[in-house]
Amino acid sequence: MTRPWIVALLASAAFIFVPAQAQQAAPPAAQPAAQQPATNTPSGTPEGVGRLQNQNTRGFPTPNTVEGQPIESRPPELEGDHPVFAGQTRAPFHKTAPYKVTTITDQLKLPWSLQFLPDGKMLVTQKNLGTMVLVDANGTLSQPLSGMPAIAAQGQVGLLDVALDAKYASNHRIFFSYSEVVHDFGSPVENSAIVLASATLNEQGGALSNVKVIFRVKPSLPRTLAANQGGKIAIGKDGNIFMTVGDRSNSPPWDMAQRLDTDLGKIIHITPDGAPVKNNPYLATTGALPEIWSYGHRSEECLTVDPATGALWESEDGPRGGDKLLHIEAGKNYGWPVYVHGIDYPGEPIDGGVVQASGTEQPVYYWDPVIAPSGMAFYTGNLFPAWKNSLFIGALRGMMLDRLEMKGGKVVAEEALLVDQKQRIRDVRIGPEGAVYVLTDDGKLLKLTPA
Repeated sequence: MTRPWIVALLASAAFIFVPAQAQQAAPPAAQPAAQQPATNTPSGTPEGVGRLQNQNTRGFPTPNTVEGQPIESRPPELEGDHPVFAGQTRAPFHKTAPYKVTTITDQLKLPWSLQFLPDGKMLVTQKNLGTMVLVDANGTLSQPLSGMPAIAAQGQVGLLDVALDAKYASNHRIFFSYSEVVHDFGSPVENSAIVLASATLNEQGGALSNVKVIFRVKPSLPRTLAANQGGKIAIGKDGNIFMTVGDRSNSPPWDMAQRLDTDLGKIIHITPDGAPVKNNPYLATTGALPEIWSYGHRSEECLTVDPATGALWESEDGPRGGDKLLHIEAGKNYGWPVYVHGIDYPGEPIDGGVVQASGTEQPVYYWDPVIAPSGMAFYTGNLFPAWKNSLFIGALRGMMLDRLEMKGGKVVAEEALLVDQKQRIRDVRIGPEGAVYVLTDDGKLLKLTPA
């Protein structure tokens, strides 16, 4: 059952924000219970920073580059951690194509996301500043776009992802996610919630217009719960929108990701106008929110659609160990915090330290210890033939661009790129010409081309 401290927090946070017809219903009886909370730890630190503090005696080693051996050499955080099936973790290293790195610009301020526009420019969000800028191929930055709404920047959140409407060529509509201050009447604390907005982009005028919030995460919570927020956007082949919503929990974790009466710890699926999509799995489930597509998620910093198959893929941060790569399907439970390939930040096992649980889905691949994944893209270009069938994932804690070689929906090899850059990788995108573009937390936009 839900613990009293969780009930009290939700009651104060969602007192006015959720309208009467959408008040939090009792969770379906089948939902697993929460772990008994013990102590809280501060939240709101950048992803991977808390992990570094908790693992400072172990550090993050240079990945192995011995052909056929895993790039990871450390023991797992969870004693007794083991894969549920062969190839689920520590795939063999495989070196592929030589590449060169060009710094397009180093003048960005905490960039979070990147999108390519039809004219060749790039649209970049800057998290803490709450601004978007255009970057051309020579690295020239525009002035911040006008028309942006107020952004609540704190901890891991601020202005987050940006995506183009499937019909952008004709309607110039974009979607972007950000943290919004919520002034709940009577609440003793200032709350916040992730929202998804649409707008019309005028590239020549450097402005946004017709800005409208199309979806607000339910419930809002105190701004101090500033970790595990999600906010990643992916556009399906039908033009509908997927967005990640983190569970926003402290340590030890609460059970919000396992409840269907809240958006926390979910992937949502909505139309460009913000309505639940008609094929969503819980439209007719009493007490469940109709926008939910999947649940049991923690801190989902990666989301993309495989352009070849249309399948949805997600990667999320674990606590100390247990970063996951997931193939997402409608209505499935992806297990957080019922099972974890890792441990809690203070060092204790979570929910008994089990690594699998009935009724939940296993990751296609996991990392223990963590790499802190952020940003993900399937390689679709022709510049690097050796990178065909590769999935690229940025690593904040790992300070690398992780190339996963995929075959039949499984990871068969792994290669750590950009290790010499020693940068926290925030986002990765494939350019229209086939180059790989990478954003780093220290403000760089890098371009990988054949050497």
